[in-house]
Amino acid sequence: MLRDLVVNNRSCRRFWQQVPVELGTLRELVDLARLSASAGNMQPLRYILSCEPQKNALIFPSLAWARYLGDWPGPAEGERPAAYIIVLEDKEVDHPLHCDHGIAAQSILLGATEKGLGGCIIGAVNKPRLRQALNIPDRYEVLLVLAIGKPKERVQIEELAAGGSIRYWRDAEGVHHVPKRRLDDIILPL
Repeated sequence: MLRDLVVNNRSCRRFWQQVPVELGTLRELVDLARLSASAGNMQPLRYILSCEPQKNALIFPSLAWARYLGDWPGPAEGERPAAYIIVLEDKEVDHPLHCDHGIAAQSILLGATEKGLGGCIIGAVNKPRLRQALNIPDRYEVLLVLAIGKPKERVQIEELAAGGSIRYWRDAEGVHHVPKRRLDDIILPL
């Protein structure tokens, strides 16, 4: 069911790094994005796929992982993603970008969840560093990086108490807790 995919599609930040994600799998996930909605049907998004350890090692240092977890520098070696999908905008396509990259990222991560994989949308990217590391032409603007792999952590949704904090946290067992506002708190009675 779609609801199960949405509920299970949580931002995963620790992976079984040694479990490979095949290039064909990444292509299948990008195909889901390709078939998704695009503003004006302009289809300005382009993708860089990585499932090779050497290329992944070039990508990882350009990413910031979890603002609410304080000084955590991101997953340790052995817990890093086995793959990445870099979402780019082709600046030569005249279009209203709006939310294409969000739609694409959600489609990709729902597909990954269906395949038993996990992922994380990373917007905190040192774009100049990543551009240089991968020799990305100026024609393409880096929008997001999607980390993909076999999840090593458990993520649990919590109902946000009235006046509570939206900040996610990890408990002593390493379970990642994500507070979500109640449905009645986000639907306005107008």
